[in-house]
Amino acid sequence: MDVTLLGTGAPQGLPRPGCPCAACATAVGDEARAATALLVDGALMIDLTPGPAFAAARAGQSLTGVRQVLLSHPHDGPVMEVPAGLPQPGRVADGRELALLDGHRVRAVAVDIPGTGYEISGATGERLLYLPPGAAPAGPFNGNGRTAGGGGTGPYDLVLLDVPARPDALAKLRASGAVDAATDVVAVHIDHDVPPGPELHRRLAAVGARAVPDGSTLVVGEFHAVPDLPRRTLVLGGARSGKSVEAERRLAAFPDVVYVATGGTRDGDQDWAQRVSLHRERRPGSWRTVETCDLVPLLEAGGPGADAEVRGTDAGGTDTEAEGPGAGRPDETSPLLIDCLALWLTQVMDEVGAWDDATWEAGGRQALRERTDALVAAVRQTHRTVVAVSNEVGSGVVPATAAGRRFRDELGRLNAAFGAECEQLLLVVAGQALALRG
Repeated sequence: MDVTLLGTGAPQGLPRPGCPCAACATAVGDEARAATALLVDGALMIDLTPGPAFAAARAGQSLTGVRQVLLSHPHDGPVMEVPAGLPQPGRVADGRELALLDGHRVRAVAVDIPGTGYEISGATGERLLYLPPGAAPAGPFNGNGRTAGGGGTGPYDLVLLDVPARPDALAKLRASGAVDAATDVVAVHIDHDVPPGPELHRRLAAVGARAVPDGSTLVVGEFHAVPDLPRRTLVLGGARSGKSVEAERRLAAFPDVVYVATGGTRDGDQDWAQRVSLHRERRPGSWRTVETCDLVPLLEAGGPGADAEVRGTDAGGTDTEAEGPGAGRPDETSPLLIDCLALWLTQVMDEVGAWDDATWEAGGRQALRERTDALVAAVRQTHRTVVAVSNEVGSGVVPATAAGRRFRDELGRLNAAFGAECEQLLLVVAGQALALRG
C-alpha cells in the first residue's frame, strides 16, 4: 500500500498566509507545507489540500483513479475546491467500516475533538492510522491498536498524526500496543508552533518520529529505520534556560513516565511553591510523581532480580499516583525523568555535613564521594530509560563562600561523571538545546 502525502501542514498551511512569525518566515523549500492530504494507492483520498490535482502531479501521481474522498476534520483553512471528476467528499461514522472495491478497508476511529480518524487496511494486510489535526484517539485503546471492542490485529505499520501538538496521543498509542518500535511514525498537520528545519526534525527524532516533505510517497509496511532513541540523557542548563521543558518534551510521547522530584517541599517558601506548581501544571496528567532523593533503587528497578514495585522512601519521598492510561502499570519498566541532580546533591551534602569545613575534612568528603559514586554506578547499570536534569553552574560568578565554591565544584564533578554514562548530553541555552553528545 502506497501513501502519497500531497500536503503535510496544518489546515492553514505553513507558512500561514500573512503571518510574520520567525517559523513562517523560515518555512521555505521542503519546509513549506500545504494542508495535509493523503492519496492512498491512487484510489482513496483523505482530506483536501489547495490545488490537489497540481499537488498530485508534482508528486508524480494522478487523481483520475480516485474513487472515494473522505474528510477527517472540520476545515478551518483556505477554501478548498473539489476538482472536477473527483467524488464529493464524505465521512464515515465512528466505528463504522467502509469496504472499497479495490480491496481497501477504511474504519472510522473516534477522536477526542470534532473530527474522525481513519484506520486503513490494504488488500495484503498492511495497516495505517491517520488522525486529524490536534487529535488523539477517544476512549480506551486495547493492545491490538483498536478502540475497545474493535478487535485489531496488532501494531500499525504506519501512523500519521499531529506529533508536535499532541505527543500525548502518541503516548496513548504506545501504551495500548498500537505503536511499537517498528511502527513508522510520521508527523503531519505541522504548524508554526515549532521552528521548521533542524529543530523540528530534532524534536521529532527525540520521540521516535519523523517528518517528510510534501509529495513524499511512503510504502506502508516497508522497513524504515526509526530514530535511535537514547536510553540515558542528561540535560544541562542555567537558571530559566528551558532545561526542564526540554527534558519533559523528550518523554511527552511515552506512556507511564515517573517524574522524580528531588526538591521536595519547603514550608513557608512561596516562591518555591509557585515553581513546583508550574512544573506540575506543565506535566501530562498520566505521569506519576515520586518525591525522593533515593535515586539508586529507582535506577536499579527493572534489572535482573529487581522488585516489581519501587516507591519513594522516607528520605524525603512521597508517592503520587497518576490517573490515565497505564497509570497502574508496574514502575520498573517506566521511563524516569529526574529533576534535578543539583537538588539531589544539595540534599546529600546536607546529610553528610558537607557545608561545615571541619565535618567535610573529617569524613564528609569521603561520604559524599561514596554517594555520588553509587549514583553514577546505578546510572551505568540501569535498564530504564532515564532523562535527568541538572544545573550548569561552572560558567557564572565564582561563589563568595567556601561552601558555595564546594557545591559548584561537586556539582561540576557530578555532572561530568553522570554525563559520561549517558548516550546523549544536551546543553540548553535560551530555550535552545545544543547536542554535546548523541
